[in-house]
Amino acid sequence: MSYSSDEKAALLSIALDSIHSGLQHGMPARLNSKDYSASLGEQRASFVTLKHGDRLRGCIGSLEARTSLLESVAENAYAAAFRDPRFVGLRDSEVDDLTIEVSVLGPLQPVSFTSEQELLEKMVPGEAGWVLQDNGHRGTFLPSVWSSLNDPVEYLRQLKIKAGLAADYWSETLEVWRYTTESFAAPVTEIAHSGQDTLSAG
Repeated sequence: MSYSSDEKAALLSIALDSIHSGLQHGMPARLNSKDYSASLGEQRASFVTLKHGDRLRGCIGSLEARTSLLESVAENAYAAAFRDPRFVGLRDSEVDDLTIEVSVLGPLQPVSFTSEQELLEKMVPGEAGWVLQDNGHRGTFLPSVWSSLNDPVEYLRQLKIKAGLAADYWSETLEVWRYTTESFAAPVTEIAHSGQDTLSAG
């Protein structure tokens, strides 16, 4: 899984277009897959993260691939801007100050362990994203979360809390997966400028 600079720029532009479509029409951008490379039409899961300075402004994604990567990014960018329950919907005045990050997920890999200590030993900071699930609860952290939670013990505690479990929760039925991502980001001002260059060149 590796994307060219043009493909990354296209995905970031799709995310921005979907945010503008949400502001203007109340729905994600509509796409024509024929306008993009074949690899962007493959089924992939993605997350889209919006930041205002260093502050999170929205993050929504999917763990399993159910649509093309193009559709996944468009849907998740719209949802991150307007449907993240932690935030009010994005306002037009905020868009130019955003940084958009797209993370394309690799397949989920089940992790086997017999104790919490064994699980912690497998959680290498920065190496992967993690999914935790048990008793109807599920949560995930992208690999980028390691930059602010670089201690495996605290990382796992916070992941449990995100999944809706107690920080010290443990169960023999706990299931865990790991996954890698290809992530790339740019400020909206750069993405918009890149899109203008592409249009004028065409």
